[in-house]
Amino acid sequence: MPTETFEFQVEARQLLQMMIHSIYSNKDVFLRELISNASDALDKLRLEALRDDTLDVDVSDLHIDIETDAEARTLTVRDNGIGMSHDEVVQLIGTIANSGTAKFLQELKQAKDEATAEGLIGQFGVGFYAAFMVADKVTLVTRRAGQSEGTRWSSTGEGTYTVEPVEDAPQGTAVTLHLKPVDQEDQLFDYTSRWKIREIVKRYSDFITWPVRMAAEAPAEQKEKEEGDGEEAKAAPEPETLNSMKALWARSRDEVSDEEYHELYKHISHDWTDPLETLRMQAEGTFEYQALLFLPSRAPQDLFARDHKRGVQLYVKRVFIMDHCEALLPEYLRFVKGVVDAQDLSLNVSREILQQDRQIQLMHRRLVKKVLSTVKEMMTQRPENYATFWREFGRVVKEGLLSDHENRDAILRIASFATTHDQEKPTTLQQYVERMKEGQEHIYFMTGESRTAIENSPHMEAFRDKGYEVLLLTDPVDEVWVETVPEFEGKELRSIAKGEADLDEEETEEAKAEREKRQEDFAGLLSWMTERLGEQVKEVRLSSRLTVSPACIVSDTDDVTPALRNMYRAMGQELPEAKRILELNPGHPLVEGLRKAQAERPDDADLAGTAELLHGMALLAEGGELSDPARFTKLMAERLERAL
Repeated sequence: MPTETFEFQVEARQLLQMMIHSIYSNKDVFLRELISNASDALDKLRLEALRDDTLDVDVSDLHIDIETDAEARTLTVRDNGIGMSHDEVVQLIGTIANSGTAKFLQELKQAKDEATAEGLIGQFGVGFYAAFMVADKVTLVTRRAGQSEGTRWSSTGEGTYTVEPVEDAPQGTAVTLHLKPVDQEDQLFDYTSRWKIREIVKRYSDFITWPVRMAAEAPAEQKEKEEGDGEEAKAAPEPETLNSMKALWARSRDEVSDEEYHELYKHISHDWTDPLETLRMQAEGTFEYQALLFLPSRAPQDLFARDHKRGVQLYVKRVFIMDHCEALLPEYLRFVKGVVDAQDLSLNVSREILQQDRQIQLMHRRLVKKVLSTVKEMMTQRPENYATFWREFGRVVKEGLLSDHENRDAILRIASFATTHDQEKPTTLQQYVERMKEGQEHIYFMTGESRTAIENSPHMEAFRDKGYEVLLLTDPVDEVWVETVPEFEGKELRSIAKGEADLDEEETEEAKAEREKRQEDFAGLLSWMTERLGEQVKEVRLSSRLTVSPACIVSDTDDVTPALRNMYRAMGQELPEAKRILELNPGHPLVEGLRKAQAERPDDADLAGTAELLHGMALLAEGGELSDPARFTKLMAERLERAL
């Protein structure tokens, strides 16, 4: 057959130029694309040889060769795979030229911007054309396994391309790039440089199934002999294999040592310590992927930094695609490191941008469940590992209670909290429920800056006396998630610093009568103080949570706590102020004395100052801030002076 010349269609030519100049953010990926295509060709040949007994091919040494010629400025990627026939070259390599179907042209014309056009390119699989980013001319020579005649395809990537027969073409495909001049500013590197080739293969194609080889560099003296006076040259050195081919996630657990897993973890995480846990996943069926995830043994210093890079490495058929794929794991699992290798994904032509499709969502869902189930397994089978994990990452995992409603219950079950039950050992909600006192209906908790501050809070007094266990929540995120998680196993989560503290579930008639009598005795004082402190508090009432302190401040059941309001303020969001409730301990001498004094001297101005002091002391006892510290100090000084 004579040489055939084809002309690119106008639309396709524009599309090709756009891809060459703007789609790929890193020109190095041209080699990734060519090696990936070669690897696919080798896979297809092995499969074809198994299916067709009559196919006379040698599959004993399937490999990919990279050849460079610095003087001629050429780079060749060669494989001994399935190869292509003349018709396949026109159909496959001429994808752009032959993609001028009515549907494609219509969609292209409807694409109003470059980003939309990029998405269209991805539907037509033209990664081969990435070669034109670095080459002025590309020549492809190929011969299909089982056929005698080969085909040469050649183009400068501009107006035309040619296709012609070749008599002596070896089986497989060889793509030769006539490289553009080196231009560092345009990120056009010297792609005949051996170290550059090694770098690209190591980064993008290290785990390709087949060996990627490059001829070993002959020593200077060897070259001299070969070029000298006919003296017999030594045998050529063995070619250098550039890739490890060690995709640990694709090998069975029995074939891989813990040391190899740890080495991979250190390589991808840049952490010098061994991982705490190694997680393996393999999904088969309509959508296949493999995952190898690691839970670190310590939190990185930038875990809470805004610019913290998260996400696992993404591969497609062992070809590296993305370093930090955020789409596969939620932000609250940003500490998880590892590799996910899918058999097929909806990527655009540059393989750099994931399309949001059900495959990504499916992997995301399964990976999250795998991580959470592994942590749950650690709780029961490796408690020391779990303790380390929760100490390092518990604060982050609890963020999922706010964002991941689907897995909220699973997160609650792997969470553990400090508690009044044990000074050292944290507890899970399940353990708390199992220890609940008879008649106890709620899971009690209190938030605060530290364990000491919470334990010394007046709010704890009655709960301590009655032996009720209280969760001590001191992480900033605790202030937020407790507002959104209503219950656990049917038990309501209730703050001991909000609403009424109803601890007398089975009140006797005698106790009820005594309470009503006490309420009647203090009615005058409560009404008077509510009026006097009306600018600071919503209500003054008697407390059932105090046994030692004279007073405490509580929030109404549905109100935002001061700590949470401060968090929103720090983020630039102002919440409306809500007055709180002052509770008095009717059994305290100070409160009883104030009641009697107010009944006897209702017009005594000093009593109003005492009421202010009582409110201020309650604020300070919970770690709050006084609205007027100077006035509080003045009133306190006056009272102390009189006492001397």
